[in-house]
Amino acid sequence: MDHVYATSDVYGSSSDSIEDAIQKAVKTAAGHVRNLDWFEVKEIRGHIKEDGSIGHYQVGVRLGFRYEPSGG
Repeated sequence: MDHVYATSDVYGSSSDSIEDAIQKAVKTAAGHVRNLDWFEVKEIRGHIKEDGSIGHYQVGVRLGFRYEPSGG
């Protein structure tokens, strides 16, 4: 079956890991957007504390979601 997709960029953050930031972004979006099918990590960045350690990770994620077929 052929599909038509739209995309949306979201950003997740986590003080634990890049993977956790991705999971938070996708899970939060899934609670608000129907038909999510795929994700693509577009950007990874983070915040560095004064002592040089990582404060938190920020991950830009592009999400793809399917349009629903029209009722006609």
